[in-house]
Amino acid sequence: MHTVNLLTRLIEDHQILAYGIIYLGLLFEGEFFLISAGILAHLGALNVWLGLLIALLGGLSKTFMGYALGEFLYKIFNHHKFFKYIQKRVYIILPRFKTKPFWSIFISKFIAGANNVVIIFSGYEKIDYKKFLKAEISATIIWTPLVLFLGYIFSYAALQISREIWKFLMVVLTLYIIFILFDKLVGWLYELFEESYEENSES
Repeated sequence: MHTVNLLTRLIEDHQILAYGIIYLGLLFEGEFFLISAGILAHLGALNVWLGLLIALLGGLSKTFMGYALGEFLYKIFNHHKFFKYIQKRVYIILPRFKTKPFWSIFISKFIAGANNVVIIFSGYEKIDYKKFLKAEISATIIWTPLVLFLGYIFSYAALQISREIWKFLMVVLTLYIIFILFDKLVGWLYELFEESYEENSES
């Protein structure tokens, strides 16, 4: 029977690769890789402070690269139907994106799956760059340690149930799915709040 010590030793032997994966992962899908970094840090396989630094660098790199990508896409595809659809989706989730971009960008960091689109769309819509950076950097500084700490909690909870590697991973996966569903629920409730706010503002 293999315990989590096997996973710990495996990551310890390939730490540079693990940090590289975390950095690249933060460019595409933050929650999964950041929670994983928190779990591995709790197990002692990674240094928590170095992991946090790498995660912050990955998140900030996505901020700059995503905005630049949005500007590039506007130059090439500014009348494409796909981006009209994306624009419609963003305004459904964040109807005040154009009038109050700071809070829309800030809040999107805490809605799973929304932030990547919002970052690119900020460049596409040519949102004021300083305001965009202020919102993104503020949210990243808060969001990164919070989600990393969540990985700590997942790891601690899983270890209380089993140190056997497959049972440990199943518990972690279950907790991750619960987290994503909860995050989606919060995102949906925020969307309803925004819709209600807009309706009250217009009436």
